[in-house]
Amino acid sequence: MLDIRMIRDNPGFLDAALARRGKPAMAEAVLTLDRERRALQTAWQEMQARRNEASRQVGAVKKAGGDAAALIDEVAALKQRMAETEEAEKRKAADLESLLLGIPNAPADDVPEGPDEDSNVERSRIGTPRGFGFAPLEHDAIGEKLGLMSFDDAAKLSGARFVVLRGGLARLERALGQFMLDLHTAEHGYEEISPPVLVRDAAVRGTGQLPKFSEDLFRTENGFWLIPTAEVPLTNLVAETILEEKDLPKRFTALTACFRSEAGAAGKDTRGMIRQHQFYKVEMVSITAPEASDDEQRRMLGCAETVLKRLELPYRVVALCAGDMGATACRTFDIEVWLPGQNRYREISSCSTCGDYQARRMNARYRPAAEAKGTRFVHTLNGSGVAVGRALVAVLENYQQADGSVVVPDVLRPYMGGLPVLKRNA
Repeated sequence: MLDIRMIRDNPGFLDAALARRGKPAMAEAVLTLDRERRALQTAWQEMQARRNEASRQVGAVKKAGGDAAALIDEVAALKQRMAETEEAEKRKAADLESLLLGIPNAPADDVPEGPDEDSNVERSRIGTPRGFGFAPLEHDAIGEKLGLMSFDDAAKLSGARFVVLRGGLARLERALGQFMLDLHTAEHGYEEISPPVLVRDAAVRGTGQLPKFSEDLFRTENGFWLIPTAEVPLTNLVAETILEEKDLPKRFTALTACFRSEAGAAGKDTRGMIRQHQFYKVEMVSITAPEASDDEQRRMLGCAETVLKRLELPYRVVALCAGDMGATACRTFDIEVWLPGQNRYREISSCSTCGDYQARRMNARYRPAAEAKGTRFVHTLNGSGVAVGRALVAVLENYQQADGSVVVPDVLRPYMGGLPVLKRNA
């Protein structure tokens, strides 16, 4: 959520930021609600002052033996008007908060301009795609030929956009998650967390999925939300807290199941594991002081890149343009892994800094060491470290062999009991 004081001081900044995202101007609507709310606050304060004065006059008139009926009626009327004004102010404040909660974050100055993914900018390219002496298959064909991946079985259980993995392929998925957790905890300094995957409204509101993106989520009948990413519970660990600057940064990582309705994905990636309702992902979250967040984003990106380097998978890093970023981000770098079966790069990680946008929603603050009193909002960052299902897809496609088997990457073999190759029914 953006700072209302910033919008008051510089409404042009808000409209310029929205224009970069391809969104309509909203500053005047925000300021109108803000003025109306503050006018009601002022009116209530004036009525309170008059009520207090009239109450004192009642006592003075009675003490002098006079008739205080008119003053008593005025006090009663003021009490009623104050209650009505207070209720109106609460409604106006709720309207203002709802409007502010729906406004996306302002893109950082160095974010590329552009309306959509066609304007994203490639920053680097690592690794050379392997040459094949045969036409490489896509991951779903590889998995089904191995007899270890079934979308039909999943459809019987749950419908479309689900998969059942068996045997060695199920173990490979588990191995990828364990490898990533070990890397991020042992080498990158993240604290491993095992969070709930069911959360309350406040948690998804705090990280920005509510109120605007509820259609992307699954909700239980008793009001819980299934997390779309571990960003939600990990970031909310600091909600409604005041941290000490000496304890920053805080770095969390988790391997969880994630659940997305893919409401806007009709017709996209209908085959295979690229876009599913349920998938596993290793998430990284950092909580920093404002001055450290840009460096932390570069660090987080490096942590995600290390996963692909260790797996020896070709990839590229892309800076998202203003029109393609998620609503909560002020800067995002995507990592896209090479998929030879599709003959293209596909997103496997997204590393974003959100500034104090989420912190304002969560009321997450810290106490600066150099200041005698007062607190400031922390900055929050999140990144995929990485998406396990898409890493599995990349391993299958990049390590496939002509006979249909799949070589297990060296770094994963300790997690696979030393197994060097996945073969049919292995």
